[in-house]
Amino acid sequence: MVHRRELDGTTLVFGNQGALWGNAMTWWDHDTGSIWSQPLGRAILGPRRGARLELLSSTLTTWEAWSASHPDSLALDVHGWATGFDLDQMAIVVDLGAESAAYDVPALRAVGVVNDVVAGVEVAVVIDPEDEERWAVFSRRLDDGVVELDLTNEGLVDPSSGTVFDPFLGIGRSGPLADQSLDKLPAFTSFPSDYDTFFPDGKTWP
Repeated sequence: MVHRRELDGTTLVFGNQGALWGNAMTWWDHDTGSIWSQPLGRAILGPRRGARLELLSSTLTTWEAWSASHPDSLALDVHGWATGFDLDQMAIVVDLGAESAAYDVPALRAVGVVNDVVAGVEVAVVIDPEDEERWAVFSRRLDDGVVELDLTNEGLVDPSSGTVFDPFLGIGRSGPLADQSLDKLPAFTSFPSDYDTFFPDGKTWP
């Protein structure tokens, strides 16, 4: 997950605090020494306790899958190791502050796309049929209203208008609404047990 480091007009500098909270990483900010929970993006100890960072849109995927859609991307060239994360063991989490929801990846693969509402926001959670390691969460609200989306071999389809959208980028490909794009929403992957720890009141699909 990725958070914006700006808070109340101040750009924060973080370090790895070294300890785990809820089996997840914690940070400390250099100017106040407050301790932050990485999954929540919220200060849990110190002068900034209760403050929360803005969650940004991001995705956990392979470099091959990412570079196929973003060929001009730059990457940090350092030695790395194979990741131990398997997407099929995880859930995609949509946290919009007032409400959160988790979508089991194997169940999501079976249907391709879930049309849902989280914190009053109409969302679509999508596994890209063109690359099963890519996923995205979009707002279903466009200028012309709210769309109900299906996933076909053509892409992400609004049956009511016949418009086809890119299932990873949300860009209109063809149809009456092809000049519009679906807005990507912040979301991240989590092990289901960790989701239950940090979001005990959140909902789980299916």
